[in-house]
Amino acid sequence: MSQESSSPRDRLFNASLFQTASFIDGQWVNAASGETIAVTDPGNGAVIGHVSAMSAAESRKAVDAAQRAFPAWSVMLPQDRAALLRRWFDLVNEAREDLATLMVMEQGKPISEARGEIAYAASFMEFYAEETKRPNIEGVTSHLPDAEVELWREPVGVAALITPWNFPCAMITRKATAALAAGCTVVVHPSKETPFSALALAETARRAGIPPGVFNVVTGEPETVVTPWTDDTRVRALSFTGSTEIGQLLYARSAKTVKRLVLELGGHAPFIVFDDADLDRAVDSAIAAKFATSGQDCLGANRFYVQRGVYKEFCERFAERTAALTVGYGMDDPDIGALMNERAVAKQEAHVADALSKGARCLVGGARHEQGPLFYQPTVLVDVPADALIFQEETFGPVAAIAPFDTEGAILERANDTEYGLIAYMHTIDPRRIFRMSRGLQYGMVAVNRTKVTGAPIPFGGMKQSGLGREGARQGMEAFTDVKYVCRDYGDLTLVE
Repeated sequence: MSQESSSPRDRLFNASLFQTASFIDGQWVNAASGETIAVTDPGNGAVIGHVSAMSAAESRKAVDAAQRAFPAWSVMLPQDRAALLRRWFDLVNEAREDLATLMVMEQGKPISEARGEIAYAASFMEFYAEETKRPNIEGVTSHLPDAEVELWREPVGVAALITPWNFPCAMITRKATAALAAGCTVVVHPSKETPFSALALAETARRAGIPPGVFNVVTGEPETVVTPWTDDTRVRALSFTGSTEIGQLLYARSAKTVKRLVLELGGHAPFIVFDDADLDRAVDSAIAAKFATSGQDCLGANRFYVQRGVYKEFCERFAERTAALTVGYGMDDPDIGALMNERAVAKQEAHVADALSKGARCLVGGARHEQGPLFYQPTVLVDVPADALIFQEETFGPVAAIAPFDTEGAILERANDTEYGLIAYMHTIDPRRIFRMSRGLQYGMVAVNRTKVTGAPIPFGGMKQSGLGREGARQGMEAFTDVKYVCRDYGDLTLVE
């Protein structure tokens, strides 16, 4: 019953949240060419709407608007910026059910996960509404006679934010509210597959009273929209979440204008279970780490390594739990929803076929799901060899690959044998091993005996080719600032009698 085709306007309490034009300088703007991009519901294939395909010239107009708005926004009293961000937070919370519904229709995730993402997205608004009031920086005692030394944090200017389809609300608010709190103005390019969440956020920002030009959203083809931003010297910072391949391209293109970069790129997370682990907790955590967002999460566990003493039991229990997962349309709130597109499903098929050809065994799943063309069965592969593609590449789907290991040293080396370094998971009760492994794992984040570790107050980010910089926490706001050093000499400071 939930798969019937309908416009988002028919399902939303507040239909004005469904916008199809870009948001530039406080106005809804359609492409002068009249060109649009169709957006489909991955759960049923229905076209749910069209968004404007903006030109390069129109993309530059968004930068024009952000640049005009920057002087006033950057000097606005922090408490006044904070009040606007807080108002935005309140409006997003009021619209949370509509925003979640819209997300399901364009992204396909289960409705409970969509609601969770809206809460997560809003948490950054609340956090940075507070953080904007305290851009504190350490003091420096003068090393020069008759000189006063001071350090300031200054907003860098216009920030370009390029966001992915898997978390279409949270990845915008995590970036945008940090930049706005720092005093920057922003231009946002959402994925062309999930633009409506971004435009709904723009509508709530407009209602919150965020001034024209401060928050802009430009829809269209990524090459057309983003290239003018990488070339424009007025765009001083660029923040991107997505694949390592695209991140490398943006890194290279931004070099000629020496932009501040924040890159949150691919993951290839190991999930390590030692013999002494609490197996109940480990299996629970493994299910969450693998199958959240239908496996389409850069934090998703991609490589499962289980010490030989508990290997058989873990595989059996994990497979049993996986077989019980429900698959269906997002609004029906299954465990697993649709994958984003045909490329995503084809990758699952390729990785499974490759692993099986090299000796792996399939305990559960292993094929497309009868629910529809973009649904894939939750799958468990065991005895996966080290040279299987799934152990070399990010799968980004509901396929778990498991292999045994024997020693701590061997698994540490294997876990680190990758150019990715976003997050690693491990389960053990030995405090000495926890310390050794936490220090030895070459990852920006390490989760010990749990899965959920993220949130607004923590610095999210990776090592190696998983990214640059951090998002969230105080560091997330600092990424959009420059440190200015002022040294003042007042002349003769001798006391006058």
